[in-house]
Amino acid sequence: MSNHRRYVFGGLFALAGALSAVLLASVLGTVFFAVTVAYLLWPVRQTLVARGQSRRIASAGVTFGAFLMTLLVFVPLVVVVYLRFDSFVALIGLLPDEIELGAFGFQYAVTLQSLTEAIIHLVERTARRAATAAPVILVKVTLFVFLIYSLLFYGEQAQRSAIALVPHGYRDAARALNRRARETLFAIYVLQAATAVGTFFFALPVFYALGYDAAVTLATVSAVLQFVPIVGPSVLLAGLAAYHVAVGELIRAALVFLLGGFVIALLPDVLIRPRLARQTADIPGSLYFVGFFGGVLTLGSIGVVAGPLAVGLFVESAALLSTELNAVSQDADAADGDAHTTVEDGDDGHS
Repeated sequence: MSNHRRYVFGGLFALAGALSAVLLASVLGTVFFAVTVAYLLWPVRQTLVARGQSRRIASAGVTFGAFLMTLLVFVPLVVVVYLRFDSFVALIGLLPDEIELGAFGFQYAVTLQSLTEAIIHLVERTARRAATAAPVILVKVTLFVFLIYSLLFYGEQAQRSAIALVPHGYRDAARALNRRARETLFAIYVLQAATAVGTFFFALPVFYALGYDAAVTLATVSAVLQFVPIVGPSVLLAGLAAYHVAVGELIRAALVFLLGGFVIALLPDVLIRPRLARQTADIPGSLYFVGFFGGVLTLGSIGVVAGPLAVGLFVESAALLSTELNAVSQDADAADGDAHTTVEDGDDGHS
């Protein structure tokens, strides 16, 4: 196949991919996450195949394991809600019958009955939205699992197709970018889990210091909420602060919102992510920090992975460019040195 035909087919592939991205925009996030997870799980699948498992069994086993691990992340939250439901109801019962709110000379009274009705209305509306979205979520989850399995099963064909589009002179760069992408994805998911664990240990002494009997429960919920992009543990802290305001504990509300927000919601992201990013993905902590929060603010939940991945590929591209420029500079210096030596030898011959 001539280079011209290869590039025409490559351009056709890129055009078809762009058109598919536009037409499938509603599931583009699901496809992106599936590709990154399959990319990360590929070495595990290869290990199972090397140990004698068939491609189908290895791909299915790795897919099931990944799905099970994803479910296990949220199991502690479900268990905590189930075990602490009675305590939550008891706390609601401690609210006064009437709450008076005042600001700038204005007074407003909120009764427990009106607050209960508002909460019930909110829960009902959320339940209706969840019921409406349930079929879409089920379809996306099914698509997610199916894509991971398909990418793992047909991984060799996908790799051959991708590498065939790269000219021979640039395949070393493609391999370097491939290595960087896998390391960055591994770091992203490991960092997410490490940040959740760190959040638990940051939150536990704070909740104990603030006098909460269910400190372990609250710390567990904070850790699990780290897997929820953007909001994270902040939603729990805001709810606790609102409850303390309702029962008239303004100082405790300020402490849990400000101190808890700083130690629980902010410090794990600031201290854990940048430090581990340097060790696991060889990315400067400041760049990872920019990639993580920039990606989240720009793209939403998909930015948790897309932002740091873009930063990782940028760092690798800069390293490739630097290596290439240094090599060209060294070749030029060597050529200048050879030319200078030749001139000197010529001068010696004439003297």
